[in-house]
Amino acid sequence: MSRKPPRGEYIETDTGNKVARKATLVGTQNIMLGGKTVIQQEVMIRGDLIRSLPSSSSSGGGPPSNTAVAIGRYCFLSRGCCLKPPGRLYKGVFTYMPLRMGDHVFVGQNTVVQAAQIGSHVNIGAQVVVGEFAIIKDFVRILDGSVVPANMVIPSFSIVAGQPAKVIGEVPEGGHDAFELRDLYKSVGNNPQPAPS
Repeated sequence: MSRKPPRGEYIETDTGNKVARKATLVGTQNIMLGGKTVIQQEVMIRGDLIRSLPSSSSSGGGPPSNTAVAIGRYCFLSRGCCLKPPGRLYKGVFTYMPLRMGDHVFVGQNTVVQAAQIGSHVNIGAQVVVGEFAIIKDFVRILDGSVVPANMVIPSFSIVAGQPAKVIGEVPEGGHDAFELRDLYKSVGNNPQPAPS
């Protein structure tokens, strides 16, 4: 029996992104989603904060890139988190640089991210602050409540905690499956049927 579910809390895009109707995406034309990404309620993505200076690489090579936030595949943005591109004075003008996020990135509840780059297979806990221009490499776990200082570079396979955050351990060998977000993606927005007994 297939009945159409009532208007769900998620809008599903052609590339499989699931975006909560109660999420706030500002400047959507400047937000790139790689596909199969979940954006929960009360998430704020600031795509309106774009580079105000033309990039030097745009000479003759087509239109300048106005991507403010680029998110890879199978990312999960939990309720209440906020993604903002980092900004700074550059050649006398305040401008924003793009925030780039890899694949299989989990961002916990009420976390604020202003990193320049987040690698793939990264797990950022709840109530974390990732400072401006931080760079987080692949396979990194940031524990709940951590404050990552601006410009910090976190090496691959690190476990990070504290205020200010510092590396407190490393992801064990074989512990990489914990960063796989396909099953979490599949669990969102579906109305699971009871299993036959």
